[in-house]
Amino acid sequence: MIVLIEGENGFEVQAQFADTFIKRLLGLMFRRELHEGSALLLDPCSRIHTCFMRFPIDVVYLDHVNMVLKRETVYPWRMGSFVKGTRKILELNKGAARKLKTEKQLFISFIEERRSQDELQSGK
Repeated sequence: MIVLIEGENGFEVQAQFADTFIKRLLGLMFRRELHEGSALLLDPCSRIHTCFMRFPIDVVYLDHVNMVLKRETVYPWRMGSFVKGTRKILELNKGAARKLKTEKQLFISFIEERRSQDELQSGK
């Protein structure tokens, strides 16, 4: 399942939604890269690791209302920070989270829901 994540300063990515134990466990492990404009949203999740990863990532820690608690770059074979109140984690290419500010909310919508709303508004 794909979700659209939007924020301030023109931030927008399409993220794969990892909402099962297996999807969260595998995460970005063993991938060669993360395509530009793509991300992985882990929900629920409070902490990550980058074992078996080949590239550094930006990690965005979100609370229960998708407020940015912290962002950091995590390199392969490292543990992400423990951030109190984290409920979801967004993983992006290194540098992709530079537009995000702490204490700002991200807006997450499922692509199918968004298409349905757009179709209703356009009268289709």
